[in-house]
Amino acid sequence: MANLKEVRTRIASVSSTQQITSAMKMVSAAKFRRAQNAIIGMRPYSAQLNEILADIDVGDGVQTPYHAVREVRTVVLVVVTSNKGLCGAFNSNVLKLAQQRIDHYRRQQAAIRLICIGKKASELLAKQKDLQLSSYDEMLDSPSFDAVATLADTLMEDYAEKRIDCVELVYNQFKNSLSQVLSCEQWLPVEPNKSNGVRENRKANDYIFEPSKEEILREMIPLTLRSTFYRVVLDSLAAEHGARMTAMQKATDNATELLKELRLNYNKARQAAITNEIIEIVSGSEALKS
Repeated sequence: MANLKEVRTRIASVSSTQQITSAMKMVSAAKFRRAQNAIIGMRPYSAQLNEILADIDVGDGVQTPYHAVREVRTVVLVVVTSNKGLCGAFNSNVLKLAQQRIDHYRRQQAAIRLICIGKKASELLAKQKDLQLSSYDEMLDSPSFDAVATLADTLMEDYAEKRIDCVELVYNQFKNSLSQVLSCEQWLPVEPNKSNGVRENRKANDYIFEPSKEEILREMIPLTLRSTFYRVVLDSLAAEHGARMTAMQKATDNATELLKELRLNYNKARQAAITNEIIEIVSGSEALKS
């Protein structure tokens, strides 16, 4: 059994760690509420856009530059992680899926461009020197629709000009504070008559198109693509804070359990030391008597 000084040192160390993780949990909880409110507010708007687009884009031959399906020679993978750690397996799961997609396109001998939103993705994926990588880590500090839309417009322009042939988004979709859904979505090309989050068996709305259907699609699809990109960033941000809050709660609980065990060991060691002192005093007293 460790001596009293060693146990006291460990108790102080674990207690300090417990205070830090508890404080970090409270900070993450405050950030999580804001991020949760943002994604909850964004989802109905994004879902409604997708629903309208599903009713208009019924695959009847009306095409835009974003519908064109080409042989994938150049692919863009947008990988969304976090700027900071201490959030469990949040980043590692995204990076594993991103690596799987990289390996998939390498087997197809396609050129791969990486767009990393989050320092954790930038730091790890930058080690692969054969990949063209761009970082937008600052986007997570204060995510705005304008900043995300600017990046989305750049990708849409590259796709329309045939500089790229496919865009995929790899991220954690927010479910609740305890769980996230690892997702990989095809962003471009747009698939006709397909919208995320819209019931396939619902009755389609009957629209009167003014001006033409093609002109409406040319306006609707970029707007929907921008909103989808922004939703993905907000999803990842809410999932990140939820994962960090859960990780810090578990760390605080583990520290609490460890403190109980250390204090029990300390009391046992202290009791043993007191017992030894009593035995020595009694033995000395008996020796004097004899």
